[in-house]
Amino acid sequence: QQGCDPFAQTQRSKLQHRRARINQQINKEMRMRAGAENLFRATSNHKVKETVALELSYVNSNLQLLKEELEELNSSVDVYQNDSESISVPMIPLGLKETKELDLLVPLKDLISEHYGEEGILFEKEIKEFMELRQAMRTPSRNEAGLELLMEYYNQLYFLDSRFFPPTKSLGVFFHWYDSLTGVPSHQRALAFEKGSVLFNIGALHTQIGARQDRASLPGLNQAIDAFQKAAGAFNYLKENFSNAPSLDMSAASLNMLVRLMVAQVQECVFEKVTLLRTQHDFLARLQLAQEAARVEEVYSLVHQTMTQAHVKDYVPFSWTTMVHVKSEHFKALSHYFAAIALCDCPVASDAELPEQEKAFIQFHITMPEGPSLSVLLQDPEERRKLGKAHLKKAIMKHEEAMRIHGLCKILRKMDILQEVLSFTHKRSLSKYSEIDHEEDFFETGDAPDIHPKTHQKPEIKSPNFSQVKVTDLFHRLGPLSVFSAKNKWYPARRVHLMRGENGFGFTLRGDSPVLIAGVIPGGCAAEAGLKEGDYIISVNGKDCKWSKHAEVVQLLKSTGEEGVEISVITLQGLEGPKAADKKATAMSSGSGMLKSNKENNRKSLMNSKSASTLLVWSKKSKRSKKSTYGFPFTAVGDNEAMY
Repeated sequence: QQGCDPFAQTQRSKLQHRRARINQQINKEMRMRAGAENLFRATSNHKVKETVALELSYVNSNLQLLKEELEELNSSVDVYQNDSESISVPMIPLGLKETKELDLLVPLKDLISEHYGEEGILFEKEIKEFMELRQAMRTPSRNEAGLELLMEYYNQLYFLDSRFFPPTKSLGVFFHWYDSLTGVPSHQRALAFEKGSVLFNIGALHTQIGARQDRASLPGLNQAIDAFQKAAGAFNYLKENFSNAPSLDMSAASLNMLVRLMVAQVQECVFEKVTLLRTQHDFLARLQLAQEAARVEEVYSLVHQTMTQAHVKDYVPFSWTTMVHVKSEHFKALSHYFAAIALCDCPVASDAELPEQEKAFIQFHITMPEGPSLSVLLQDPEERRKLGKAHLKKAIMKHEEAMRIHGLCKILRKMDILQEVLSFTHKRSLSKYSEIDHEEDFFETGDAPDIHPKTHQKPEIKSPNFSQVKVTDLFHRLGPLSVFSAKNKWYPARRVHLMRGENGFGFTLRGDSPVLIAGVIPGGCAAEAGLKEGDYIISVNGKDCKWSKHAEVVQLLKSTGEEGVEISVITLQGLEGPKAADKKATAMSSGSGMLKSNKENNRKSLMNSKSASTLLVWSKKSKRSKKSTYGFPFTAVGDNEAMY
């Protein structure tokens, strides 16, 4: 699979290039700052201290400028929108996390030689293929193929984890990733950090796909809804399965904010869908629109609250917080506008329509409006006009508030589309107000109650479906994972020459891939040759049998002549059932700040494990390798025993 051409000069790739450049500059400045701080602490020379303090202030101002430049990049939401002529309110997408190149050739070759007893050089092709896949996933295309590429790499990490990350030893490789919003670099030895970062990029790519859809058409709206729901699912999955993230963008507070932001963007798309599908202009349809708009305002208000919390406020771009605030005011204005239109533009309820309209109207406001009873209000044009005018007055106030907040943000002021939408809806409400405002109105326009939020389509948080992208283990030549994995250890392979006796070879075999010697008859040929119960057959007469089925191994043994047969076997170390099963949850030690799975942590605390940290084993994936258990091999097989 290929990623995007990293040299393609599209607007999005230029943006990502600038992001990478700023990330590297931030990294350099932070290293300089760390060195200067160490020198400042270490020196007692007053002159040196003064010089270092000056250097520190220079470095800090550089860092501030770089972070502001990165914030402006993160606010370039217009680059990710579609090119259609229609006017849509822009959505907020996320930029992808950047990573450094990673050379796994030497560490993996060494581990293959040391742990698997194979020639590492024979697996160079597979290692290079994995590294090419990692390189490609750094620049995924903004479509389904890009998502599949990230998913494929993510699924390969399951196999890499099982093959090359022993619970007791570090591979000695650091995974470097930059924070999506601040550009601050983080690195860890834990493969879970790599998994989490790829998962974050899956969510971020969904946001970019959602933002680029043409929301003036129904298919475009449905695709945008689906993309933002999947983005919410990816961020939610990350939040629930990882903790102690070293970078702020993957902290629980940030992920919680991102999930809420995606849900709000789904709700906004639902409102646009209702507007698009609304063919009738009757009273009930307009009440529904007003309630949908009120629901969008409610979810954006929640996002704004989350963005202004202590842990998130200084981290989220100011333009995002402002846009979310603008949208909450804008949709509140729309809810009052559609309530006014329902009251003023729709014909008065007939006696037949009255019960249905009363039922809808009784649940429409959060508090009932002052004045006459419902039946009088719905059948008296003047009373409807009065309440409609109160709603319009509130709508205009909210439009003006949205425009005021919008004007406070320099970056948003440059965004013509948003300006156009706010201006258009404001003028529309003003025009309607002047149309229904009579010169002889001497009553004071009351305060209209807020509209009860209600939606016909609740956003769904769609968790990632990892099984949709099928991958094969690149390192399958090492043998079945049930035996040949990083957490299992075995004694060096033994070569045994067997001659067939009167009663055959004198052992019983069970299972597939690899076939197990389930029993050895005392005094038989196998026992004399040194074979033991629990040995796995890995080759017969030089033919590799790690992946061979039971029948294939039997056929090879039966086809031997008088010269006998040469078989290679291995014996797993520590075959005691309970211990082997417990190993599954032991942790990989690489420092207390490592990214961990909450689920694994819970299990770890139950077991009172002393290990510093745990790697995530995805439950969906781990089921695959349970065909053979990790404990004593007798429980691992489903075939009937047969004697040979």
